[in-house]
Amino acid sequence: MKVLIAFTILFLTLNGNAFARNKILDIQEVKSPNGISAWLVEDHSVPVIALKFSFKGAGSSLDPANKQGLARMVSNTMDEGAGNLSSQEFQKELRDLVISLNFGSNRDNFSGNLKTLSKNKTRAFELLELSLTQPRFDKEPVDRMRKANQSRIRSSLSDPNWIAARFLNDIAFAGHPYAQNSGGTLSSLENISPEDLKLFHRSYLGKNNLSVAVAGDITAKDLETVLDKIFGKLAEISIPPTSNLKLQNQGKSFIYKYDIPQTIIEIMQPGIDRKDPDYQIAQVMNFILGSSGFGSRLTETIREKRGLTYGIYTYFYNMEYLDTLALSTSTKNENTAEMLSLIKTEWDKIKSEPVTDKELKNAKAYLIGSLPLSLTSTDKIAGLLLSLQQDDLPIDYLMQRETKIRATTKEEIQELAKSLLNEDQFTTILIGQPEGINNAKLLEIIPNVE
Repeated sequence: MKVLIAFTILFLTLNGNAFARNKILDIQEVKSPNGISAWLVEDHSVPVIALKFSFKGAGSSLDPANKQGLARMVSNTMDEGAGNLSSQEFQKELRDLVISLNFGSNRDNFSGNLKTLSKNKTRAFELLELSLTQPRFDKEPVDRMRKANQSRIRSSLSDPNWIAARFLNDIAFAGHPYAQNSGGTLSSLENISPEDLKLFHRSYLGKNNLSVAVAGDITAKDLETVLDKIFGKLAEISIPPTSNLKLQNQGKSFIYKYDIPQTIIEIMQPGIDRKDPDYQIAQVMNFILGSSGFGSRLTETIREKRGLTYGIYTYFYNMEYLDTLALSTSTKNENTAEMLSLIKTEWDKIKSEPVTDKELKNAKAYLIGSLPLSLTSTDKIAGLLLSLQQDDLPIDYLMQRETKIRATTKEEIQELAKSLLNEDQFTTILIGQPEGINNAKLLEIIPNVE
């Protein structure tokens, strides 16, 4: 594995200048006659079109407490019949024409994805428009999806990683809608009716909170017309405001006793906004610290040298109302205290000592070179375009990102680490039978499940 990573970094380093000379993506901004805009990357090499879109602010944070899972249920059922097509008829057309259409939601946004062969694009766009403007929300598919979600919850109760995530959300986001269970609870799902789904759809999916990203075999001129046909009938809507959130229970640890041989560890501390001028410096720092997996300091110290875990990763978790830096790992119950101590040691080390020239060179090469190599499909390209729009980033952000990464210095990384990393701000969740842990609060009931 180490040899593979070293080869990858060498390849990316050798090809870095080639990437720098060319635009990573040729992104066009397209605007329809009625003012609906989209970002487009044309690619006529394969007869495929990927269209992704989202409605900002229309996520699960809008779910009423007694109807948690509402946004999820809307996303589950919008492709289960629309207009004069029943669920079976709608799904049959998708299958027969090899059209992929689905919807999703997270805490902040409601989203959708369409992928079609170019020859079937006319009907694919018609079916998407139907699902967006005339979803049926018939009782049978609603009841079926309700049962499927309840079954998913019951099954997840035996997954310690799911339990850890559920506790982390509840404790780190306490008092905020983010703390709710976006997938619903067993009882809240029972409270959701087809009328609730219709109201959510009518109230929150609008033309004025819409972002659209397209990649593949379609021209900018054709897309202008398509945008109005698909999204033109959407209304203007108003999203209720949600307050910003400060990470809760900083400096505290929590244990949920669970009979497994390893302890699941989830840690979260305040992070950095994606629009912050120092965000790319933070990405380089985090690559060296823990986001790169093999090759990162945490993996080298904790897995390679001591064999305490199979994997340890850090990542920035950026949401509309909160930005965090998180860590996920696991270790034998008897090694939990040592693991936590080593994590804090690495936090201190990157603040007190400059990173090495080799670490900086490898991080830059990978972060710059791996992005173009990851854009191997229309789906991935459209997904990247949509994420940039969701975060209100400029259309030339990818070039700005590369320039900033190339310019990052060891001194900047150390200064940022000093201001950003703080083990005293850890909110720590432990699931298992950890040994040697003092001053941790015992948890008894998994929240927002029943």
